Amino acid sequence: MARVVELSYYPVKGCAGTSATEALLTPAGLAHDRSFMVVSEEGVYRTQRRDPRLAVIRPAITADGEHLTLSAPRTEALHLRVDTSGTRQKVDLFGTAYQGIDQGDTAADWLSEVLRARSRLVRVPPEHDRVTDGLTPGTSGYADSCALHVVSRATLDLLNRKLSERGTGPLPMNRFRPNIVLDGWEELDGSDERDGWTEPHAEDRARRIRIGDTELGYAKLAIRCAVTLVEQESGAKAGPEPLRTLAGYRRASEGGVAFGAKFAVLRPGTVSVGDDAVVTSWGESEL
Repeated sequence: MARVVELSYYPVKGCAGTSATEALLTPAGLAHDRSFMVVSEEGVYRTQRRDPRLAVIRPAITADGEHLTLSAPRTEALHLRVDTSGTRQKVDLFGTAYQGIDQGDTAADWLSEVLRARSRLVRVPPEHDRVTDGLTPGTSGYADSCALHVVSRATLDLLNRKLSERGTGPLPMNRFRPNIVLDGWEELDGSDERDGWTEPHAEDRARRIRIGDTELGYAKLAIRCAVTLVEQESGAKAGPEPLRTLAGYRRASEGGVAFGAKFAVLRPGTVSVGDDAVVTSWGESEL
């Protein structure tokens, strides 16, 4: 049976993640996940695709969500009281207009210095009512799409074996910025017997997953982009892997390459590292 081995949430879209041993799972994903976003002065989202230095910014948010700290190398940390009631402004996320609450000039100046580009910080307003797509609709904050990105260790292990065959060193899981990492799925061979090997990409076919008192519903494959080329500790692009290797065996029918899967939250609750992940419904991969 699979179990949860890692939990991570990303308070500021595109910035470093925070590991947790236990987390509240809300309808929009792990609590505080992508609840803030860095935007240009025109309100257009910033991403590691264009601004890889986002990776070196390490946010820390209090459990109540009222205080946010931003840290970066060779820069004094910034401590903010989060504004959830300020004037709403239009922001652009992948060409779709949403609302954001600007977090002030101090945050804007700090981000602009670190990123070397004029920037501002916005927060998802409480009334945010985004509807995400896929097989199971849901909601999320400023995530690229769905509430949760789920990957298994077996999936990464397979990629790293293929990278080794090319003479390339292994990649860490944080290149893929998942929310939930699972381990222990046994290989499914069409019979009731298990041969003890874990199966890569089982998350592609899991349609319903029960973790503790929560339930997830499969939405779609996670199509990978140039963010996977960014070394997450330094913010440097490490080019062309893993996209080159993934293109050899994970091309998706809709285009691009797939690694991991996106899920919507069907039943909120609490998830913890060590929880069993019980698949209650399987389907065919959309690859």
